[in-house]
Amino acid sequence: MASSDSSPNPESNNSEQIKSLPRIKILTMFRLGLFQMGLGIMSLLTLGVLNRVMIDELKVLPLIAAGAIAMYQFVSPARIWFGQMSDAKTIRGYHRSGYIWIGAAFFTTISFLALQVVWQLGFSLQARGWSFQSYSWAAILALVFAIYGLALSASSTPFAALLVDVTDEDNRSKLIGVVWSMLMIGIVIGAIVSSRLLETPEVCGAAISTYNPSQSGEIANIEQLQAIINPVFIIMPAIVFALCILATFGVEKKYSRYSLRSNAAEREDQITLNQALKVLTANRQTGLFFGFLLVLSISLFMQDSVLEPFGGEVFGMCIAETTRLNVPFGIGTLIGIASTGFFLVPRLGKKNTTKFGCISAAVSNIFIILAGFSASKSMLMGSLLFFGLSSGMLTAGATTLMLDLTAAETAGTFIGAWGLAQAMARGSATVLGGGFLNLGKYLFELPEMAYGLVFFLQAVGMILAIVLLRRINVKEFQKNAKVAISSILENELD
Repeated sequence: MASSDSSPNPESNNSEQIKSLPRIKILTMFRLGLFQMGLGIMSLLTLGVLNRVMIDELKVLPLIAAGAIAMYQFVSPARIWFGQMSDAKTIRGYHRSGYIWIGAAFFTTISFLALQVVWQLGFSLQARGWSFQSYSWAAILALVFAIYGLALSASSTPFAALLVDVTDEDNRSKLIGVVWSMLMIGIVIGAIVSSRLLETPEVCGAAISTYNPSQSGEIANIEQLQAIINPVFIIMPAIVFALCILATFGVEKKYSRYSLRSNAAEREDQITLNQALKVLTANRQTGLFFGFLLVLSISLFMQDSVLEPFGGEVFGMCIAETTRLNVPFGIGTLIGIASTGFFLVPRLGKKNTTKFGCISAAVSNIFIILAGFSASKSMLMGSLLFFGLSSGMLTAGATTLMLDLTAAETAGTFIGAWGLAQAMARGSATVLGGGFLNLGKYLFELPEMAYGLVFFLQAVGMILAIVLLRRINVKEFQKNAKVAISSILENELD
């Protein structure tokens, strides 16, 4: 019996070894956030600059432009494979860093390749209109964005796993908060820097010359646009790649706890799409919550594919000006998230805070529509700041509510399933935004009406999200969902 008591306990030894490792400090947290800052800049280049150029300057159909760009979101299930590969195979002795750097090298390079395909699509439209050749270039662009999405997954999924590897439970939420905030800071900084690079008389003149209601099919001077925009897609991705290296260099070697931890817990990158859907519809409450998050995500991100074209076509803004539209939105989102956690949630509660955020977002979309009809740029900027505040508010509220609606025993599975579902929802939102803009252009002569349709549907979606939110019962979830989710996972193992 004595020998049994004195036998070594591997789990206890691992726990002691983990405690002896250095803990990540706040400066390192901000350094890791540079990676997310880079992703914010890349999203600005793709959903902002590229999308604007295609729809306004090159007259690509909004549905085709949005559909091609959204391909990088629709390949997000590949995150599962890349996550599992980084678990199982090392690159030069490291589970995460090599994948992060190789993926970053590819997605920053592919962004420039995507721009070159966009120019070829523009030349084809200029010469032949919507011909077989033009549709072929659009298909190639969709393929390039799918490859871009795979490279992004190869980098961002191991990075997400690295955040888990280098933290303990008591400081993980702080790191995630810092890293997420840096994403929005990246969008703001990227918008300012990119607009400076793009702010030349040549590119502004080429952009504004296309805004002529009587000649809506006229394509801008592509050679002129190439001379200004090509360097931006060399300089900014190079900066992003440098940020990715700076963010992660040496972190895994010094702080990673991966080799000492059990592999029993399931993380986001280990959840299959089929398992995610089963978990998200396990019972009435999980199904309601999944429906709420789906409607909320689509309503929140539908404007991603139309905001910059809206500024160009309705307000006559040049590309540099429309890029700066992301500044008030990003600042508003940061303020909204920071203030919600400290002031609103403790006073209003999680459900009421989320509801208030949805109402505010719906109202801000109505103000954006009114800004379009009044052609007031100051009203547009104020409305975007309001929309950012609302987005930050409802994001923080919905996230804290999600933590309440997560069974502790299956937390990794549930959050992983939500992460995968959200990526698919964002891809759908991009396509729907372009599709409804296409429909609006077909139904209405005024561009204000066409874009107004998209923003109006966003507002309607927010109201629908409130209806679903009212039916969510945290106590019922906690009572029934744990059993339902556990039974699903047991069936998966059988």
